[in-house]
Amino acid sequence: MWKWTCLVSHLLLSTTVSPLGRQQPPHPKRPFITFTGEQAEGNFNHLVVDERTGHIYLGAVNRIYKLSSDLKVLVTHETGPDDDNPKCYPPRIVQTCNEPLTPTNNINKMLLIDYKENRLIACGSLYQGICKLLRLDDLFKLGEPFHKKEHYLSGVNESGSVFGVIVSYSNMDDKLFIATAVDGKPEYFPTISSRKLTKNSEADGMFAYVFHDEFVASMIKIPSDTFTIIPDFDIYYIYGFSSGNFVYFLTLQPEMISPPGSTTKEQVYTSKLVRLCKEDTAFNSYVEVPIGCEKNGVEYRLLQAAYLSKAGAILARSLGVGPEDDILFTVFSKGQKRKMKSLDESALCIFVLKNINDRIKDRLQSCYRGEGSLDLAWLKVKDIPCSSAVSEAPEHPPCPPHVQTGFIFR
Repeated sequence: MWKWTCLVSHLLLSTTVSPLGRQQPPHPKRPFITFTGEQAEGNFNHLVVDERTGHIYLGAVNRIYKLSSDLKVLVTHETGPDDDNPKCYPPRIVQTCNEPLTPTNNINKMLLIDYKENRLIACGSLYQGICKLLRLDDLFKLGEPFHKKEHYLSGVNESGSVFGVIVSYSNMDDKLFIATAVDGKPEYFPTISSRKLTKNSEADGMFAYVFHDEFVASMIKIPSDTFTIIPDFDIYYIYGFSSGNFVYFLTLQPEMISPPGSTTKEQVYTSKLVRLCKEDTAFNSYVEVPIGCEKNGVEYRLLQAAYLSKAGAILARSLGVGPEDDILFTVFSKGQKRKMKSLDESALCIFVLKNINDRIKDRLQSCYRGEGSLDLAWLKVKDIPCSSAVSEAPEHPPCPPHVQTGFIFR
């Protein structure tokens, strides 16, 4: 059994010596530039910065802002409110809805810069999560696809429920990997999918699944049987990124465990890293592994935030890696409840991405040898021994054209 503590011992490279909440010596006062939104309810949800111009794009409630690097408002685009009801599927802009409609705020749930096509992808909470494609220069609406079920990305009406990763190509349309909580509606929304990003923002195929036939599609859905065991089950996506041949998502997932000495089960949350091959249109390469860290015997299991960056010269020397190696910075809190109690119970943990991939590769090989089991609790509602799930390890690399079957490990 590949338990969380085993992953810690192989992946943890560094943790802050003190909790994040410890007071630091005061710095001399310096002026700060501030920006305030137009409306009282205009909470900020997401922020992205154009790496080429330094312009800042803010996704807020009912607004998208474009700011200069010194936080001056350059353009504003209104996204709401509008009459809606979360029970309307398809949304009322497609067909008449018998549910009562009320003025509803549009909460920004995803904000991405599509550099290749010079546009902003802004997805909100209205109409089951449809998206606008806005021109970066002036936030002019280039497209707003809404007439197909593929255009409804998420019905969860809260920020932070959707994460997107763009995979770019020089000679073909880009892909958009979407990961989202489903809020008990797995029949409407896949939890992970890969979509087409067409050059034409108004094209009929915008956000269509990269591959879809009668039996297989570029998506993963949570089976309805899962909700009979954990009624409020969902997968909460904290962060996503691409590196090398893979796309990664960091998640929080509920599971039922029996505390020591207890005959009853209670719900806790486990942090897991999900990995997929960029070119795997059938999602056969899906791998899911627990992730966490410990310091001085204290375990930090509840992921709060993450960010991928290059090591840089100074950190690279201390970690024994190259300055261009990918480093995953994560913040974990103590315990296994979903909400963090206090920053005083948190730690900053650093992982070398190559080490994570090496550990996944080792575990894949051991599973092909029949060691341990596939932790398919949410996907198959039971564990499957590795020996009965696979026959032999492939000799090919783990991504297409020879896709290696992926697993969810315990």
